[in-house]
Amino acid sequence: MKDALQKARDFENKYLPHLSPDELPRFHVTGGVGWINDPNGFSVYRGEYHLFFQYHPYDVKWGPMHWGHVKTRDFLHWERLPCAMAPDEAYDKDGCFSGSAIELPDGRHLLMYTGVRNVRRPNGVMDHHQTQCLAIGDGRDYQKYEGNPVLDEADLPDGGSPIDFRDPKIWYEDGKYRAVAGNRPADGSGSVLLFESEDALHWRFSSVVASCHNQFGKMWECPDLFPLDGKHVLLVSPQEMTSMGLEFHPGNSSLCILGDFDPETKHLQRDNLQAIDYGTDFYAAQTLQTPDGRRIMIAWMQSWESSACRIKGLPFLGQMTLPRELRIRDGRLVQNPVRELEACRSVKVSYKNVMISQETNLQGVFGRFLDMTVTVRPGNKNSMYRYFRLSLAKDGERCTVIRHKPENNTLRVDRSRSGFPHDIVNVRDFPVAAYDELKLRIILDRYSLELFVNDGEQAASFVLYTPVSADSISFSCDGAAIIDVEKYDLCM
Repeated sequence: MKDALQKARDFENKYLPHLSPDELPRFHVTGGVGWINDPNGFSVYRGEYHLFFQYHPYDVKWGPMHWGHVKTRDFLHWERLPCAMAPDEAYDKDGCFSGSAIELPDGRHLLMYTGVRNVRRPNGVMDHHQTQCLAIGDGRDYQKYEGNPVLDEADLPDGGSPIDFRDPKIWYEDGKYRAVAGNRPADGSGSVLLFESEDALHWRFSSVVASCHNQFGKMWECPDLFPLDGKHVLLVSPQEMTSMGLEFHPGNSSLCILGDFDPETKHLQRDNLQAIDYGTDFYAAQTLQTPDGRRIMIAWMQSWESSACRIKGLPFLGQMTLPRELRIRDGRLVQNPVRELEACRSVKVSYKNVMISQETNLQGVFGRFLDMTVTVRPGNKNSMYRYFRLSLAKDGERCTVIRHKPENNTLRVDRSRSGFPHDIVNVRDFPVAAYDELKLRIILDRYSLELFVNDGEQAASFVLYTPVSADSISFSCDGAAIIDVEKYDLCM
């Protein structure tokens, strides 16, 4: 084992055993110590689900990227494994960046990742040369492939940039290994490239699956391409996105393209585009397919914009979303928490047909570890309420607010009083369908809020910095609304 990897493992052995459960989310993956960002290598291996992640164990700030590692059987209870990779070769000396994983026919686990080495130009500008590399192991220990890198500048189509060439997602299909990766073409925007291999070791360029053409952000990071319910889905994370109405927010965003993949041209024909997640904290989504056929997605639940905000004394920064089951319904991507979460419910509290016309608290409806569904209907048959408001993670000083405004069919999540110490964007508005009733499913887990609207038509993810003692929940309305509430505590 090389020195850099041994150092990371020694560091983990020193600090991770002393973590307090009172510092950690119950069901959301963190590094335990240090910084994490993109999920990597989300895969099935020997009957278990493995998840790796971008990881800097030594600080709660971004640094030279390692691969952290956990595994699970139910997507909720995670076993922490030793750091899997560290930047210790000439081709990845400045970082083992994002990638994916697959189980090989001989029973080994193959990781495909982006190796980064910084090269300074004569004018002093630093270029981050990026190549695609492999590591092979047994689910715990991994050796980097002696033939690395397996894809480099020579494998790019004309105009492709070796400076922005990253995040390979590998799978096996029709007798071949395939991988998509993000690249910046000559027009300066983003594209998704397809590569193929017979043995997962020797790769060649195949096609341009999709291109941005400066319409939806710039560089398309972390692509994932898969079939789902008769269509093909391409997930990407665009950089430098500009807002487009209320569908896409500016900055580092998320984009889902639904369409048909042409097996001859190996190009995705677009049918529909949408945001993957409408919150402030969602990026770099990656999926796997379970043995029972479900497509499961996980993502980094943090934003670059808020990553300078840290809870004093907390030994980690960054967490993953709950894994989510994906479907296509009425031409849209639909997502809901994995069904395994229902086994963690306890202490049911239920209310039916409660009239809300002023601020109201309901007995037993409170907490910061909960799974709660609120269904909202107009309280007056002749007029719609002007807004309905749900306040969470609340004490006398702080709260996080979800507000429905039927006049323009929008939801607003406002975390301006959610404990953030810096001036960042804390309000997000997004459109919702105009139905006779609104259904909101809310998952709280210590430092996070995940919101699922109308049985998963939309999802929105948010980090909260409010103290866990801020656990009150209230309902209010301008006008009159009738609500049903079903609330469960979430327990390990």
